[in-house]
Formats: sequence, C-alpha cells, structure tokens
Amino acid sequence: MKEKVKAAIEDLRKYLQMDGGDVELVDVDEKTGEVKVRLKGACGGCPMAMITLSQGIEARLKEQIPEVKKVTAV
Repeated sequence: MKEKVKAAIEDLRKYLQMDGGDVELVDVDEKTGEVKVRLKGACGGCPMAMITLSQGIEARLKEQIPEVKKVTAV
C-alpha cells in the first residue's frame, strides 16, 4: 500500500507545485488506512489548505487506493 500511496502523491505534487505548494508523504499506517502528509510551500500557510487536503489529496487517494481511509496533515 505504501508504494501505491507514494506513486499517487508524486502524481499530485505537480498540481500543487504549479501554485507554489507541495506535499510530502510522512507515514502510511496500513492497519488503520491513515496516510500522514506534510503540506509545504504555499500550501503550508494557505487558508484553503484543509480543503486541498480533504477534497483534493484525500479524495484522490481514496479513489485510487481503497485501503486509504483518512489523510491527515502533520
């Protein structure tokens, strides 16, 4: 599962980087399905970051990898 998440995050990064942001994979808990990421650059302090996290990153990961249950920013 971790390799699938890494690949999906890599694909998403280019979209965030176009707006001056970025995302870094921190951890994948295969037991709970929780993925921890760190928002960087413009995403780190953006007021819309939580929307990007839930409606962008989390939605895409859940769509591509059904084992993902939750994405948390750390």
